[in-house]
Amino acid sequence: MNINETSEISEYKNEYTLISERPYLKGKLLVENNVDFEHNHIAQPSTDTSICNAANRGRVAIFIDGSNLFYAALQLNIEIDYTKLLCYLTKGAQLLRAFFYTGVDRSNDKQQGFLLWMRRNGYRVVTKDLVQLPDGSKKANLDVEIAVDMMNLAPHYNTAVLVSGDGDLAYAVNAVSYQGVRVEVVSLRSMTSESLINVADCFVDLDSIKQKIQKNSHSGFSYR
Repeated sequence: MNINETSEISEYKNEYTLISERPYLKGKLLVENNVDFEHNHIAQPSTDTSICNAANRGRVAIFIDGSNLFYAALQLNIEIDYTKLLCYLTKGAQLLRAFFYTGVDRSNDKQQGFLLWMRRNGYRVVTKDLVQLPDGSKKANLDVEIAVDMMNLAPHYNTAVLVSGDGDLAYAVNAVSYQGVRVEVVSLRSMTSESLINVADCFVDLDSIKQKIQKNSHSGFSYR
């Protein structure tokens, strides 16, 4: 290795040290020209079971895709305890807002009761009427609402927690990341788009935390 190459590597390392000392980037693996000075391979999003490993999560905003979480819970054969979920997602941080997005059936009294409970227990509920599809199923797509809220609120929070595996949200995640926001994605791995994982700072598989967020019994309100 010649003197010029040694000097260039030294310069990169100094730059890496200065950048990594910034509080809002602490805990993030930084890569310069595909060289990782700590591990010598291309950095991958963290898959730690605890989202509290970041040194400073700061102010947190939570965005939950209700339908996506519901089907993930079905796959895991568990019922979500939304009080436990909120506590887990905000551990070690200051909560700015916790949004819950879902399609609604106005004639479903049980669902209306559940959403009222959510509003009174720490969640800001965003709804859209279900639309019946040609095959007879009903669906409401709230990707636009999630993306707009993430981007509009970005100046006011340090960490976004996105509970969804929908790859359509990858662009919004990337956009808020460029504003200095740390993004944590929480979803079932088998239902999560690779494009979403690739733009996240941290990925948590719901399967790895199900014991911490599931109900102990079937008492209380259910999503359906």
